[in-house]
Amino acid sequence: MSTTYNTLVTSDVDLQPYNTLQVAAKASHFAAIESIDQLQEILQHSQADGQPLLVLGGGSNILFADDFDGLVLHVEIMGKEILKETDDHVWLKIGAGENWHQTVRYCVEQGWGGIENLSLIPGTVGAAPIQNIGAYGVELAQVFEWLEAAHIESGEAHRFDKEDCRFGYRDSIFKNELKGQYLVTQVVLKLSKDPQLNTSYGAIQSELEKRGISEPTIRDISDIVIDIRNSKLPNPDTLGNAGSFFKNPVVKNKVFERIKAAYPGAPGYSMGDEETKIPAGWLIEEAGWKGKIVGNAGTYKQQALVIVNHGGATGKEILALANKIRTSVADTFGIELVPEVNIIG
Repeated sequence: MSTTYNTLVTSDVDLQPYNTLQVAAKASHFAAIESIDQLQEILQHSQADGQPLLVLGGGSNILFADDFDGLVLHVEIMGKEILKETDDHVWLKIGAGENWHQTVRYCVEQGWGGIENLSLIPGTVGAAPIQNIGAYGVELAQVFEWLEAAHIESGEAHRFDKEDCRFGYRDSIFKNELKGQYLVTQVVLKLSKDPQLNTSYGAIQSELEKRGISEPTIRDISDIVIDIRNSKLPNPDTLGNAGSFFKNPVVKNKVFERIKAAYPGAPGYSMGDEETKIPAGWLIEEAGWKGKIVGNAGTYKQQALVIVNHGGATGKEILALANKIRTSVADTFGIELVPEVNIIG
């Protein structure tokens, strides 16, 4: 085994600092990846070992329900580069290890629009297309151009255009057919120099009016989104959490109409002629779980969609709570909640 491989890989590593739920778990092997060359070196030898691999970015969308008996690859590939620029747009290539929120703020500072509604979403740039992150009426897919990813089995670099990624609601091909087969190394976004602002979702418009802003900029939108998110979501540095634990379910209109008849105040967002998206946080709150504490875990007192670690909660404890919530919502509304976080173990 090469000296480079032995230098990069360490054994028996505590993963608690690498996940925002602050769950204690061990990785039998761990490597921080700062370049594509390092990645290819690691992959070449790890495949010979035959040990399981887990790609880890910001750790903001993962629950370790157990230790990981394999090699964790922590992506730390950095850098930003303008690939192309016109009077109207800029194409920005970003290293997968870059912090997502810091990247959003960087683009806002440059006057490049398209991702300002995605401010303060935790995690890395490389994780963003895997999840097709979205918030306040905007999804990553709307500005995504292409990504480069390494095939884990061969180490070869592959390019995936937007169509190749098969983006869906909080979904992509990397969570389905190609799950665990690729590691994202670079992402290219097409950003606008004259952006069309999206202020229709959530409290953005009312907050603009409250602040007396009639002609908002992308900075205004970003600042407001940050303030809204901070008012609803706990800081993972002080209270362990992974943000939204469940996806907002999309149901047939007749299902929503049934719920609306029983709960006249039920919120819903049209997803076309046949389907409606219902906030999972509302369902969980109506089922009686908002702010409830079970052992060392619980739901956040201000947003039932967020499961929090009050200190010392194990991954199994958090998973058990999530399963109780799913059962409760299914019994109350006949709707199956699907976790947004990736559950390991």
